[in-house]
Amino acid sequence: MSKVSRSFKPIILLIICALAFSFVPAQKKSKKKTSKSKSVPQTPSGKPVMWEKVDISQRNLFDGPGGKQQQPELSKITFIKEEKGGSNKKYRIKDGAGQIWVAKIGREAQSETASVRLIWGLGYKTEINYLVPSLTIPGKGTFSNVRLEARPENIDRQERWKWKQNPFSNTNEFQGLKIMMAFLNNWDLKGESNNIILFDKKERELQYVVSDLGATFGKVGSNRLPIFWRLGRSRNNPVHYSNNKFIEGVKNGRIKFSYKGRMNGLFKDITLEQGRWLADLLLQMSDEQIEDVFRAANYSPQDIKLLAQTVKNRIADLDRVTSQNRFAGR
Repeated sequence: MSKVSRSFKPIILLIICALAFSFVPAQKKSKKKTSKSKSVPQTPSGKPVMWEKVDISQRNLFDGPGGKQQQPELSKITFIKEEKGGSNKKYRIKDGAGQIWVAKIGREAQSETASVRLIWGLGYKTEINYLVPSLTIPGKGTFSNVRLEARPENIDRQERWKWKQNPFSNTNEFQGLKIMMAFLNNWDLKGESNNIILFDKKERELQYVVSDLGATFGKVGSNRLPIFWRLGRSRNNPVHYSNNKFIEGVKNGRIKFSYKGRMNGLFKDITLEQGRWLADLLLQMSDEQIEDVFRAANYSPQDIKLLAQTVKNRIADLDRVTSQNRFAGR
C-alpha cells in the first residue's frame, strides 16, 4: 500500500500545482471584471430634453414627427444588413433617396407606429417612423405592415437612459411619460429601450426618447406578482386593449393604475396633480387626430374605431379621476 501511495504522490502534486496556477488567472480575471462593472458610463454633455410645449391641436398625427418631408422614397430599396437584438426581425436598408432606415417586421410594427405618434403629439421627443403597408427588401422577401425607423446622419445615438435614474425625476413631463406607458399598456419597460439622442451637435440638444414602443396596444400581464407578469400579455391586439382596465382609483393622493407589466413600482408615486398635467394635454387632441394615429399605422376601419374610442375612454378616465380627487385629500 505504501508503494502504491508513493507512486501517486507526483501525480497528486502535479494536479495541485495545475489547480493553483489555473486559479490565479481566474482571480485576476474576476478582478478585472469587477472593476469594469463598477465603471459608470459618462452621460454626454449637453442640454437634456424629454418634452417641449407645443400646439397640440396643430400637430399632424398622421405624418408624425418626420412630417411629409422625411417620408421614405420607396422606388428603390437596398438591403444593408440584418439588425441583431429584440424579438422582431429587423433589417437596415437604404431607400431611393439615400436615406437609411431600420425596417421592423412583425406584430409590433403597427403598435409602435401608433404609439410614437400619440406621445409625439403631446410634445415628447420620439424617433421618426412610418408604416409601409407592403415592402420588398431585395434578397429577403416581401413583407406586410413594415415599420421604418429613420437613421438620419445629423443625429448621434449616445448612452441609454434609465427609468429610475435620469435628469427628469419627479417632473411633470417624466411622470406624464410614465402614465403614458400605462396608458399604452407598454408591458416591456426596460433601459435597453431608452436612447439619448444627440439631435443638434451645435446646440448639443440631448433628446431622451423611448425607442421601443412595440409592446403596446394589447394586454398587460394578468398577475401583479413579478414572476407572473408575463402571463396573459399581448401586443397590437385592439380587442385586448379595449378590455383592459387603465385606472383602479386613488389612494393617499396617488393614482392607482391597473398596470401589471414589468417594473410595476414605477407607477406608485404619481400624484393627482401630475396626472392632471397630462390630462390637460391629452384633452387638446381632437377625435380626428386620435383616429389619424391609427390610420397612419394601417389599422382596419373597425380597429381604428375601437382603438380610438378606447384612447378617448382612457383620457376621460384620467380627466375624471384627477378632477374629482385632487382636492379631496385621499
